[in-house]
Amino acid sequence: MPWIQVCREDELADGQFKIVENDDGDELLVARAEGELRAVVNECSHDRRGFEGGCIEAGLLVCPRHGARFCLRTGKALTPPAYVDIETFAVKVEEGHVWVEG
Repeated sequence: MPWIQVCREDELADGQFKIVENDDGDELLVARAEGELRAVVNECSHDRRGFEGGCIEAGLLVCPRHGARFCLRTGKALTPPAYVDIETFAVKVEEGHVWVEG
């Protein structure tokens, strides 16, 4: 899979995320949570809509519509109404830029 440049590392503060599109048109969400960079598919497994308007709390991605929580490290669905995990992607930093494999 190709690597996609997301942003400069200093542009992504703790608790923030950015959304990028891969070559297939799928959206990936790249976040800094508790100091770690993580990436997941930008699609809640409960309603198949994106996480725009959501937030990160205690290292978890929170869906803005129904409050489902997902582990950013593993993609695991942790609270209802989501029961299906979401896909995760590798993240790296090179020369001050954040990249996601997607």
